[in-house]
This record gives sequence, C-alpha cells and structure tokens, in this order.
Amino acid sequence: MKKIVYGILLSSSSVFAQGTLKGIVKEEGSRQPLVGAHIAIKDSNQGAITNRDGQFTIPSINSGKYLVEISFVGYYMQTLPVEIGEGVSSLPEVLLTPGNIQLADVVITSGTDRPLNTLSPVDINLRPTNTSQDILRMVPGLFIAQHAGGGKAEQIFLRGFDIDHGTDINLEVDGLPVNMVSHAHGQGYSDLHFLIPELVQYVDFDKGPYFANKGDFTTAGYVDFQTKTSLEGNFVKVEGAQFGTLRTVAGVNLVSRNATKNTGYIASEYFRSDGFFESPQHFNRFNLAGKYTIDLGKSHYVNLGSTYFRSSWDASGQIPERAVRNGTITRFGSIDDTEGGQTSRANFFIKHRFQFGRASFDQQAYAVYYDFNLYSNFTFLLADPVNGDQIQQQEARMIYGYKVNYHTNSTVFGRELNTQFGGGVRFDDVREISLSNTLRRQFLGDIQRGDLTEGNANIFVNETLALNRRWSINAALRFDYFTFEYDDKLTAQQGSETASIVSPKLSINYQASENTLFYIRSGTGFHSNDARVVVERNAKEILPRAYGIDIGMHTKLWDKLLLHSALWRLDLDQEFVYVGDAGIVEASGKTQRQGLDLSARYQVLPWLFADVDLTLADPKAKEALEGENYIPLAPTFSSVGGLSVRSNTGINGSLRYRWLTDRAANEANIVKADGYFLMDAMIAFTQRKFEIAFSVENVLNMDWNEAQFDTESRLAGETDPISEIHFTPGSPRFTKLKVAIFF
Repeated sequence: MKKIVYGILLSSSSVFAQGTLKGIVKEEGSRQPLVGAHIAIKDSNQGAITNRDGQFTIPSINSGKYLVEISFVGYYMQTLPVEIGEGVSSLPEVLLTPGNIQLADVVITSGTDRPLNTLSPVDINLRPTNTSQDILRMVPGLFIAQHAGGGKAEQIFLRGFDIDHGTDINLEVDGLPVNMVSHAHGQGYSDLHFLIPELVQYVDFDKGPYFANKGDFTTAGYVDFQTKTSLEGNFVKVEGAQFGTLRTVAGVNLVSRNATKNTGYIASEYFRSDGFFESPQHFNRFNLAGKYTIDLGKSHYVNLGSTYFRSSWDASGQIPERAVRNGTITRFGSIDDTEGGQTSRANFFIKHRFQFGRASFDQQAYAVYYDFNLYSNFTFLLADPVNGDQIQQQEARMIYGYKVNYHTNSTVFGRELNTQFGGGVRFDDVREISLSNTLRRQFLGDIQRGDLTEGNANIFVNETLALNRRWSINAALRFDYFTFEYDDKLTAQQGSETASIVSPKLSINYQASENTLFYIRSGTGFHSNDARVVVERNAKEILPRAYGIDIGMHTKLWDKLLLHSALWRLDLDQEFVYVGDAGIVEASGKTQRQGLDLSARYQVLPWLFADVDLTLADPKAKEALEGENYIPLAPTFSSVGGLSVRSNTGINGSLRYRWLTDRAANEANIVKADGYFLMDAMIAFTQRKFEIAFSVENVLNMDWNEAQFDTESRLAGETDPISEIHFTPGSPRFTKLKVAIFF
C-alpha cells in the first residue's frame, strides 16, 4: 500500500512540476543582441520579449516537451524543440537570419516585461536615416526645426508642446543624458549631433510621465537611443549634395568575431555644408566614436564607450517678414550675418552587467565634457540702436554620473511579478556661464556671468504584476532630490537651495485578444528649472509637476495592419522659466494639453508598406481669459506618413510627407505661425558589397518657414519697434547622392 501511495505522489509531482526557460537571441553575423524579439511556447499562452541584452526568461512552465517559436520583425522565424523540467532550462544561443519584413511578426503583449514601442523596429527598418534627427522624427507626432545654421540643437514639438530645445522631453544615448540642465541658452538644451546614425541599434521611445526609470524632463515623453555593440561589417560611405554639402562616414570592427567573444569598433563622421542661404554657413562637424565589450564569462559583461564631437558654423539668423516684403532682403538673406557658434562634447562611460538566475544587475558610470559658444541677434537694433542687440551665450561644463538598476522576475501566489528598482546621481559643474553683449562677435560687456553647480540624486521602484493571462498592473514610485548653487561673478553674491519631488505612477493593461491590447496609464513627472531661477525664487515652485493620463489601444488586424491610438491629457503646474536670450525669469502659469494620437502601419503588398501618424492637440493656458489662453507655437495638428518599398532585388525606396498646420504665435492667436506640407523621396540599390542611393528633400520645392517666432524688433531707419513673425526659411528642393562600400 505504501508503495502505491508513493508511486501516486511521485507521478503527481512530475505532472505538476514546473520549470523556467531562459536564453538569448542575436542577429546572425553581427551577433548583435535583438531587443524586442518574441519568444512563444507553441500551443500555450506563455511567452516573453527579449530585453536590452537580447535575453529572455519564461517562468512557471509545466514540465514536458515543447516547440518554441522565436520571431522578430525583419528576420526569419526559428522553431526549436525544448524539454522543460524542474529548475532552469536554457536554449542555446539563438541566431536569427535577416529576411523580409513582415508585419505579421509584430507581437502585441501585456506581459510584465514592457517591450519597446511596438512601432519602433518596423520604422527603423522601413525608413531611410541619414542623421540622428531623422531617427528622432520617427517618434510619432514629433517635429523638429533648425534655426541656426545646422549647429544649434533643434527645436522640438510634441503633444501640443513647443519643447524649445528639450525642456519637456528626456533624451538619452547609451544611458548618457543629452539634456543639459541650467544651460546658457535654455533649460534642457539637447544637442544630438554627437550621435552617428549608422551606429544606432534601436530607439526606445514613449510618451507621457509614466516611466519610473525616466526622471527630469520626462513630461511629454522620452527617447532613448542605444548604439550597437558590434558592426554588421566594415563600411565607408560618401554623400554629396547641393550647396557644398559633403558627408563621409566609416566604421571598422576592431575584433574578429570568430577570434573572441569580445566585440569592439571605431567609427568617424565628417560633415560640411555652406547651406542654402545667401551668406555661406561654413558648417563643419567632426564625430569620433568607439565601443568595446568584454565578455568576462559567467554572465558578466563590461562595456566601454567613448565619443568626441566638435562643430562650428555661421548663421543668417531669424529674419522679419517686413524685410522680405519690402525687398530689403530675400527669403534666404540676413540682417546680421555674423551669427553662429562653436560647440564640442566628449563622452566616456563604463557599464557592467551581471545576470544571475532570474535577476540582473546593471551599473554605469560616466563623465562628459561639454562647451558651448553661441552668437545670436533676435531684435537687431531694438535695445541698442548704435551697436545692435547681438548677444553671446557661452559655458563650459563637466558632468559626472552613476546609475544602478536591479531587475528580477518572481512569482507571488502563482502570479508573475516583475520587480525593478534602481537609482543614480548626476552632478553638473558649469564654469563661466555667461550672457554678453557683442558687436560682430566682439565682446562689449557682460549682462550675466557666474559659476553654477547642480546635483540630482534619485531612487525608484517599479512593480508589474500579471493578475492573469489578460490583466497586468504596474505601480511605480520615484524620488528625486536636487541641489542648486549659483555664484554670481558680477554681484559677488552666492546662493544655494535644495528641493525634492516624489512621482507616483500607475498603469493597467488588458489583453483583449492575442492581437489587441488596451491600457490606461497615469502618473506624475516634472522638469527642473535653471539654477539661477531656483536661487532667485528661493526654491519656490522650481520643480513644476506634470499630471498625465493616457487611455490607449494597440491592435493588429489581418496580420497586415497595425493600429495604435491614445486619448491623453497632461496638466502642468506653475513654472518659472529662465530665458537665456534675455537673462530674465518669466512665469508661464498653469497649462493643460489634451488630444488624440493615431498611428497605422499597413503592409499593402509583400514589398510595399504604408504608414501614417497624426496628432491632434488642444493646448491651453489654464489661468488666462478665454481668447487669450493660447500657448504660443504649440502645435495643434501634425501628421507624417508615406510609402516604403523593400524588394528582394535590393531596390528600396520611399515617398514621405510631413504636415504641420498653422498655429498661434501669440496668446491671443492674432499672429499665426504658418504651417507647411512637404514631401521627400529616396531610392536605393543595395547589394552585399555596396549601396547607391539618391534622395530629394522638399520634392515640390515649397517655400516654407522652419522656425517662427513673434518677436519685437527694430531695423535700421525705423523709429519705433515692430512686433511680427521672424522666421528661418526651410530648405528648398535638395538633392543628394550616396555611395557606400561594405567589406
């Protein structure tokens, strides 16, 4: 009898025994980790999404034999047999072969591991990219505008925000902050020109203040660039275009992938252009980047990275409409052609990753050197009729930082729980940050000059619980502590302040079917203010809070159509903003933005793809009177889209549009900034050893204004100032030829 009972218990334990499946997915050839690949256990509801290192873990699998399907957009699917027993079972390293893009491979999931934005890998494969700004434009609803000769950071528009140069969007590259706090030109200033686009592996992006590992500036959203750990192969590219434009870029692997598990490469880029303005822009940019990954064994990895960037340029500046109307200058002329600047940035970082069991531990230390020198003239002869109103903004800074992240999967009462907690510190030491009067770049006198430091320490916890196969809930909490100090060299006064803020988040996902996900996201975020504002305001209202909510849906129809839609609202508290161009503090008051995002991707034919993104927004100043509550330059409608061709013969191409409607340029909407509709085209022939591509920007040769401001100014011969639109003209039709060699 005892033997019978023992046999029954042994049999029962084997039936109910559970195990865990883990593994790593990489691209065949380059052995680059594939982020966001989908792993599904066939004939079950269990699966996972690979993380930033291409790794995945599927817990609580009943013992038995299964088939596992591994798929990723743009790669051929693999099906592998696996036997699950008690403990952890590991798949051998999975290598996926690049193949045809199929939207059917896109997976929509409410799992506890939040995947990258569903549309990101599709767009990177389908759209041509020439600069880091082209990649930034892939974020649905995001527009950029350049208005200073190509060297200044772009102006950004997203979700009803005129973000200026980065005040309300968090930008990172390989974990390094791009946003500059307490910057000479503007809070959150974000210059992405140090990033070589050919080195980008993937882009993680999302909208709203809902993500605990994203802190300062994450109100409208974030964009996180990750570069490659190795190159698919060595390459050299040369691009030539109109207006004296030349771009060369090259990349070489330093280590043979067959000789060692370590990987490394070095790449460089040179760009120059005179621009389409009557005054040559003399724009020059040089980039150098290197990365080396050391495999220490036993799931230990160390990654070293370094980049250097330097650029200089002349600029025609923003011009008043009246000067073009009366024939004083043309659309491509200038009032003050001595504007321009120089900037450089050097980055170094070291990352360490250790994976053990179902947990991983990441840490990163970094150091950044940055300098900036900009000459601008926005008002001409308004303040100084003799010498003019040209200003110089400059600074030099060091940034030091450290961040840590612990991530683990576990089960609670039989439910999968994803736990993430971490934190970090960042310290900015800014020397000789100044605003000065100049005449044709010659120093006249200081308006402001001083040294400042700003520190940020933060910690966060992020918990995601799978309630069942359909429902999951995410709750998170973030704490940030800031120190600000400013030493005014002109008044010999010093001031220091501290401030802190707690940011809670809560989101719920519902998987209605295999191909449809509904979600509700809510949470608060913030952006910091300039240290000079903090000291002047005695730390009052200097971490304005943002309150957000999104109600959205991801769905895939007929394996050929992807749809994403979201209704959203974002409210911001009172802000005090430092205006770097004038050296003054302005109060903007409480604001409210609400709207609709809609994105669609459709595979018309096996080789033809269509896409469209549109954003509707209603931005308002909450404390202003009706009719006077418009937010200047805040976009209300924008859309991008187009057709892309990817053929097996190597012929690829695209025809794309960008559409931004008219928007208010002042609070009463009396002055408007003109919208525009542009089309771009590209065709390329790609083979294993070479590529030839031809592109045309602004195919219809439209006259359009890229950057626009309602500004008060005075020109020579005018007795009274005039307030009207001042603009930077957009590019006329622009053609470019590219030749690339792979070896």
